[in-house]
Amino acid sequence: MGSGQGTAERPWHALTWVVWAVAATATLQLAPSPVYVLLVIVVAFMVVQTHGGSGGYARAFPVLVGAAAVFMVLRVALTALTTHGGPHVLWTWPALALPDWLGGFTVGGTIEAPVVAQAAAEGFVVVGVIAVFAALNAVVSHHELVQVLPRAFHEVGLILAVGIAFVPSTITAVRDVRAADRARTGGRVVRRGRLVRQIVPVLDLGLERAITLSESMDSRGFARGATSRRDQASGWIGLAGITALGAAFVALVAGRRGLAVALTGGGVVAVIGAIAVASAATGRDRYRPRRLRASDLVVMAGVCLSPVLLVIADTTGDRTLTWVASPLRWPGLHAVPVVAVALLAVPLVRRPAPVPTPTTATRETVAAVGAGVAAEVTT
Repeated sequence: MGSGQGTAERPWHALTWVVWAVAATATLQLAPSPVYVLLVIVVAFMVVQTHGGSGGYARAFPVLVGAAAVFMVLRVALTALTTHGGPHVLWTWPALALPDWLGGFTVGGTIEAPVVAQAAAEGFVVVGVIAVFAALNAVVSHHELVQVLPRAFHEVGLILAVGIAFVPSTITAVRDVRAADRARTGGRVVRRGRLVRQIVPVLDLGLERAITLSESMDSRGFARGATSRRDQASGWIGLAGITALGAAFVALVAGRRGLAVALTGGGVVAVIGAIAVASAATGRDRYRPRRLRASDLVVMAGVCLSPVLLVIADTTGDRTLTWVASPLRWPGLHAVPVVAVALLAVPLVRRPAPVPTPTTATRETVAAVGAGVAAEVTT
């Protein structure tokens, strides 16, 4: 992970960050009030600032959050244009009634404040979830994350890691193309044809990078192994487990709870067994995997307390966890949910330890030694 002061060592294990992201997502689901969602987004921003460094994944964080904000705005606009009948009309637009084969609802008409506020609050939760996983993408070691996956998911995890790199690599390509364009024009802004001059090189760089990556993976024999009997057995066991889980859902809908519990237990055992059999069939060795330390377990326990406290607050009747826009009012705030969200900041207690960059004297010494060696070789 690059940083402004050299390469920094990651203080937390990849599984620690995964547990943090799961706990933060559970917090957003348990406390979807806009106030608590905003606090979670602030914690995610602080995590990226502290542990993200200056690499491409950290630069992708505001881009992903901005894309989620655009999605929220579009969702609010569509909901406000198609949902009517509430109080506090903001303004009225021309209405268009769609035919029955298109849904039969009305587009336009009255725009109500409660509808806009409720849609914005629900879309804000989506922004919070995207912010959490964008922060995870910025701080976690993808190589380490692929290492800790079960061997059966090695190929899938590697493909996901390559796919996740699309956004930061595209951002880097855009920066390089813009720098080259400014150098070509001498810093002079040229509006005509500027978009085409920047988009085409970005697409060309992306295509070249994809071809190079595919050639590299193919030369290393990626996914060329023949299907063994263990692979076939794990596939059938996994299919049976998924079928049992689907049947458990049907039984639960039908009110057969005992049968649903039995099918769920059998399905979970079958899926775990399929993963174990497939992992044993790969025969892939992990090279020096990183071990979980006691500090990682402490951080995991700390962040997991966040959803636990929210569940306790919900059972005790805390009304500030959720917010309803009708009637319009400001979201409430209580101490226990705030403490629960603050627990998500536990990874901030330790900062990355950057490797010190060479000083000027060290560089001069290295240069002198190199010059001496070169002189001896020439003589």
